[in-house]
Amino acid sequence: MSASGRRRVVITGLGAISCLGGGAAAHWDGLLAGGGEPAEVPLPDLNMPTTRMYLVDRAGVPSEPSSHAGVELGSSSRLAVAAAGQALADAGLGHGSCAAVPVVLGVELGNADAQEIQRSAGRTAWTTLTPTAAVVGAAIGSRAEVTSVGNACSASGFALTIALDMIRAGEAPAVLVGGAEGVTRAGIGAFNRLGAADPVRCRPFDRDRAGTMFGDGSAMLVLEAADHARRRGARAYAELAGAAWSCDAHHPTAPDPSGDQIVRAMTEALADAGLSASDVRCVIPHGTGTPLNDVVESRALHRMFGARTRGLPLFSLKAMIGHTTGAAGAFGCLTATLMVHHGRTPANVPIDQDPECDVWLPQDRPVPLDAPAVLVNTYAFGGNNTSFVVKPLTGDAGGGHGGHR
Repeated sequence: MSASGRRRVVITGLGAISCLGGGAAAHWDGLLAGGGEPAEVPLPDLNMPTTRMYLVDRAGVPSEPSSHAGVELGSSSRLAVAAAGQALADAGLGHGSCAAVPVVLGVELGNADAQEIQRSAGRTAWTTLTPTAAVVGAAIGSRAEVTSVGNACSASGFALTIALDMIRAGEAPAVLVGGAEGVTRAGIGAFNRLGAADPVRCRPFDRDRAGTMFGDGSAMLVLEAADHARRRGARAYAELAGAAWSCDAHHPTAPDPSGDQIVRAMTEALADAGLSASDVRCVIPHGTGTPLNDVVESRALHRMFGARTRGLPLFSLKAMIGHTTGAAGAFGCLTATLMVHHGRTPANVPIDQDPECDVWLPQDRPVPLDAPAVLVNTYAFGGNNTSFVVKPLTGDAGGGHGGHR
């Protein structure tokens, strides 16, 4: 239990598939190596200026499951099942031990590439857009709750807050949580129409950034009550210590220039973790590369951290794997967990930094993190904001099963 009497929640399993490869170790090694590179999207009829994404190696996309309950499945569901298997194996939870494990996934664009395949074949019958959580639940043998969250690009951030609350409330001792997204012609087309698709690469905080660039993949985490993990002898990477969400209620797509609600989400996440701004050693920003978003977030970080901002390292994850939309929060949490585990933040992709984004993006070398707590932000259309805090194992969250460091 925490000082407030709540169950403490630790992270005992990680799974990831992205342009950096398959597995949490490949993800970390890829970040240290400078991240991935965008490639042409392998779809026909991409009649638009920007046609690139940060893509999972197509040879690494599983071929099964190809359908579920009569629904033809695209790559996102198959990537999710594979990443879920990695996370559960990492946590030491076999197929036969997952019946009581709920599944909570952020899957915004869902089965999008299957829809494209059907349309290209001349089939127009409607099928459900978001089967992924149900597919994963069936694949792991879960008979517990299965939830699909669709809060746009902060969907898996919201999924993390739901999973955290479920464990704290005693509804489940362990939850599989994450996100998955496939290739989406509709999504790329929409961002082209909005003038928010960068034709070069994903360049958050760069003076020449021209929008975002998508990436596909899946990130999964096993969250577990610390006492439950200790009793079964599970090792833990870190503690998910706090989370919060807010809504701008300002505009359907643009952020509130004041940044009031994203400051509120960061403030309340730290309060939920029992920490202050001075305890944060690194921030993984939402940082998509869209001009206004990056400026608003930079200013909000200054309001949050004051004079410390220029010496507080930011790690710009999307510059390395692209914007994974509904899965972005899960990738952020997984990356923060690996930072805590390894005690450092990788160097950022070199940029020509926009002076309006007055934040520190270390580009020369990894930065050591002493007693780190990492703050992660995710934002989305509709003004949906989440922030959460990952920190090292301490006290009764770490006793008995220890960490990886």
